[in-house]
Amino acid sequence: MAETLAEPAVRSSAPNTARPPDQRGPRRTRRSGGPFRLLGRPVVWFWAAFNVALLVWIILQSFRNGGDIFTKPFQLPKSLSVDNYRTALGVGQLGSSFLNTVVVAGSATVAVIGLAAPAAYALSRSKSRSASPLTTMFAVGMGIPVQAVVVPIFVLMQSISSYMYDHVGWWDDRLSLFIIYVASSLPLAVFLLTAFFRSLPSELEEAAELDGCSPFRVFWQVMLPLAKPGIVTAFILTLIGLWNETLLALVFITDSTQYTLPQALLGLYGTMQYTSNWGGLFAGVVIVVTPILLVYVFLGGRIVEGMTLGAGK
Repeated sequence: MAETLAEPAVRSSAPNTARPPDQRGPRRTRRSGGPFRLLGRPVVWFWAAFNVALLVWIILQSFRNGGDIFTKPFQLPKSLSVDNYRTALGVGQLGSSFLNTVVVAGSATVAVIGLAAPAAYALSRSKSRSASPLTTMFAVGMGIPVQAVVVPIFVLMQSISSYMYDHVGWWDDRLSLFIIYVASSLPLAVFLLTAFFRSLPSELEEAAELDGCSPFRVFWQVMLPLAKPGIVTAFILTLIGLWNETLLALVFITDSTQYTLPQALLGLYGTMQYTSNWGGLFAGVVIVVTPILLVYVFLGGRIVEGMTLGAGK
């Protein structure tokens, strides 16, 4: 009788590791995010699908003539003829405009990164009192719209061009556009790279300095490779912004041989409006949009990577 009474006491003192499934703790469930997230996902997917469908429709219409587009706008092209693209490149001068955009926007982007990277590194590592106000000034510069200062910029560039014509005898309006592109794109690049350099560990700099590296060598061989994701992000964002820029190009470029792609597309619209060759206009839109789409497809992940690495450290 004593053995039968002692047995349950021993069993109760032993740890009970095996619990029935219905008595286990609550499972971790993914947060739903509330009704805004549930409603936001379908809206985002619908907007993305609409834009993709619109892009596909524009590409298909670029192979058709203007009359068929108006009578049967959703009909597939009968043949994949490139006549509209030849018209856009010839009449709209999109070929030379494409080259102008690559030279001006590409060189301005390289110059912006070349100036912003050392400036951002210096601001992120400087211990002087002026470092924080300078960073704030770059942040304020991002909020100033170009439309608000286009008149004084135009007057300044006119003075520079007049001086160069009088003393050198030559000036190119694309140089004016290049200077303005660099000046207007620097605030975003410096602000972005400053935040990214601050997220990098300073122990690597101290170790490199102990090994005898100069400050320039520390920046060039140690910190710059570590900041590659942020530099790529700044490069892509700057290039996309300058590629699509239209206002400054319309103000400062007057020679048709120096037009950029947005200017040439506007001129093509005026021409095709009178000839009713809407297929050529759609072909011009495809030529202008395709490089940026390729940048997003192949390098869009780098933008997200650079943003998340800079914010997560």
